[in-house]
Amino acid sequence: MDFNQIYNSMYNFLINWNIQNIYLKAFVIFFGFFICAEILVFILKKIVMKLASKTKTDVDDRLIAAVTRPLSIIIILIGLKLALISIYTKDILDRIFAGEVINTIIIIIITFIFIRVFDIIIESWGKAFAKKTKSDMDDQLLSLFHRFSRIIIVIIAVLFVLQAWGIQIGPLLAGLGIGGIAIAFALQSSLANIFGGISIILDKSVKVGDILKIDDKTSGTVLDVGLRSTKVRTWDNELVIVPNGKMADAQLHNMVQPDPKVRATVEFGVVYGSDHKKVKKIVLSAISKIGHVLKDPEPRVMFISMGDFSLNFRAYFWVDEFAKRFATKEEATCAIYDALNKAKIGIPFPTSTVYIKKN
Repeated sequence: MDFNQIYNSMYNFLINWNIQNIYLKAFVIFFGFFICAEILVFILKKIVMKLASKTKTDVDDRLIAAVTRPLSIIIILIGLKLALISIYTKDILDRIFAGEVINTIIIIIITFIFIRVFDIIIESWGKAFAKKTKSDMDDQLLSLFHRFSRIIIVIIAVLFVLQAWGIQIGPLLAGLGIGGIAIAFALQSSLANIFGGISIILDKSVKVGDILKIDDKTSGTVLDVGLRSTKVRTWDNELVIVPNGKMADAQLHNMVQPDPKVRATVEFGVVYGSDHKKVKKIVLSAISKIGHVLKDPEPRVMFISMGDFSLNFRAYFWVDEFAKRFATKEEATCAIYDALNKAKIGIPFPTSTVYIKKN
């Protein structure tokens, strides 16, 4: 945005304008731009706003309302500077800092316009999208993006202001680049956690209420997925805060996705000489009578090995949700034990036979 180039072209036109009284010329210029500003306000408020009110969304109405007056002020300020140029000439105007001041005010107003436009778009479309999702993390990402967008707009505006005052911004940008690298190294861990949180929400792999197993020591229910960390309540009702950087790199076991049903396993053994077909039939009948055991997929009992002192079996069955898994497994263990005892099928314990050789 090179204001000087714009003003130079306008100035060349004004100096050739045949009005002898310079103050009258300045007044006509300023008044002309003032009229143009008011015409713009009238068109936006009376015509464009009327058309925008017929749409289904109010975003366009809010955008027009936000930019109407600032745009008119910019036009008036341009007219003011051109009017002053017609009196003092551009060199004198810049020497008394009036040109730089007006340019700075215009840049500030343009910055305000961009901030308001971004605010309206984020509040209207971004928050509407965030409400449709079940996770709270996208709301935090939206808030972070909102703040970052403002910071970036302000930084760009400051650079334009420095340029308007004749300050070379090339060395400044180089210094900011070196400083940014140093800050990035200092905040490496925090940035890793933030980007880890962003990857979690984009993958939709974890949400509040999920039951996770992160490692051998950490498992439980997800209470909150934040921008920097994830809060997990363990089975001992302890709160564990896991950095999102670790979450992104870990091999997570999500117990409720893609659907809430889970499989449980009960291992047991019977004495040698038992009829393995009869054992499987008895155990299947006992498991099928348990309330939370699903019929589909159906339970199974498998003869897995012939051990040192027992025939080893494994019973598989499915439960409708993870929260009932442990209680149902305990109920199934008791049912298998009672059924085997009732059928007079022995459940062995470890034994050893010692042979003594006599001379």
